[in-house]
Amino acid sequence: MFARSVLAIAATSAVIAVTPANAETINFGIISTESTTNLKKQWVPFLEAMSKQTGLTVKPFFATDYAGVIEGMRFNKVQVAWFGNKSAMEAVDRSNGEIFAQTVDVTGNPGYWGHILVHKDSPFQKVDDILKCDKSLNFGIGDPNSTSGFLVPTTFIFSARNIDPKECFKTVRNANHEANALSVANKLVDAAANNSENLSRIEKNAPDKFKNIRVIWTSPLIPSDPLVWRKDLDAGIKEKLSSFIFSYGDDEKEKKVLAGLAWAPFKKSDNNQLLPIRQMAVNKDIAKLKGDDKMPADQKKAKLAALQKQFEDLGKQIAALKK
Repeated sequence: MFARSVLAIAATSAVIAVTPANAETINFGIISTESTTNLKKQWVPFLEAMSKQTGLTVKPFFATDYAGVIEGMRFNKVQVAWFGNKSAMEAVDRSNGEIFAQTVDVTGNPGYWGHILVHKDSPFQKVDDILKCDKSLNFGIGDPNSTSGFLVPTTFIFSARNIDPKECFKTVRNANHEANALSVANKLVDAAANNSENLSRIEKNAPDKFKNIRVIWTSPLIPSDPLVWRKDLDAGIKEKLSSFIFSYGDDEKEKKVLAGLAWAPFKKSDNNQLLPIRQMAVNKDIAKLKGDDKMPADQKKAKLAALQKQFEDLGKQIAALKK
């Protein structure tokens, strides 16, 4: 996925994003949680305000998948972006990214939750009901770089039970949150991953579809989404963006724009926000390795020990931050 060439990434998003021609132009990446049409409605007023207040030319950068934005940042076609935590981790590790801000839920929630959805008429009442693994059911999972759509169900549902979704279900379809919810509502899949934020948008934007959806599983709390910029972004531009981001939302007009994104004013953050997500990813790797019956025992034992140490070290870092 990350071996794509610059040309491949350009082809993914060239029709709706332009590489900055000068230092005063910023491409702002937006991950594909919903259709581009819906995302534009939510984001354009905010980015227009950013342009006006900073004096920068800020252009939205949309791609067909999360990797398009991650790789866009890697090749400096994206300088700032909204990511979920999993995709932010990829951007930090692979794309010279750095977290500088965190979104805040408009209702005051400290984060959001992943869900598994079924149709309201479905016989399934709990997540174990869909895990009979006889390849009779169709499952909708999220983008591979989605936190709530992919990493969370993979970690807390499938890896925790040593289940390979592709061996469990008739089909496993990767799609964005909106598409997964609508697929459940229209009975195109038997169950699908989603999250509390997107489900609220479905309730608002497609109430006729929302009434056909039922939640059968809710994840542990997921930290709110980060904003990421490239480390090498000009210091003066970083200052302009920081000044805007951390002062935006003071008046009623600005609060209304943020409410369209389901957010309240931002708070400062850094890469430490990713520590629980990194620990989750390591835990998923441990579960996967434990289920590998083909690896030689000595090699498996050594790899498990290394992963367990990594998991514990991350836990110590998380504990230290809480003090």
